[in-house]
Amino acid sequence: MAVARLSPAYVALGSNLDDPRSRVLEALDALEHRVRATRLVLRSSLYVTSPVGPVEQPDFVNAVAGLLTGLDPASLLAELKELERSLGRAPSSVRWGPRRIDLDLLVHGPSRLASPGLLLPHPGIAGRAFVLEPLAEIAPDLEVPGVGVVRDLLARVDRSSVARIAA
Repeated sequence: MAVARLSPAYVALGSNLDDPRSRVLEALDALEHRVRATRLVLRSSLYVTSPVGPVEQPDFVNAVAGLLTGLDPASLLAELKELERSLGRAPSSVRWGPRRIDLDLLVHGPSRLASPGLLLPHPGIAGRAFVLEPLAEIAPDLEVPGVGVVRDLLARVDRSSVARIAA
């Protein structure tokens, strides 16, 4: 019997609707217990962050989860999208608008992919303090394939709109 090879993967979590802190904690719990062939091994603190984009909306609560998964990137992304739906994410016609929960696959092992619906590493990772701050807390030495080391990327962004909060 073959043993599935586990790959490290990192997922960004965010919410700014319906008690965002509780929504992110609920999503972390769901990542731990409801994603097949995957184990939650690291979780950052929670951070409150200013929204990005042109839409007026409340602040976000963000976190990052570190996983070990036997799923390939596309299968893991499908699991994350299904988890979002089960946690109450509704389709939105507004880009960068408010959301109940958002789960973004940031990195999946050494994978570099550019396919419809899946870009790895996540294309916005290098410029987003709300992702890099919690990611640096749990994986500062992570080499983001083709992008750089997390701690170095974090040193290049404005972190003034990101603040750690109590879990």
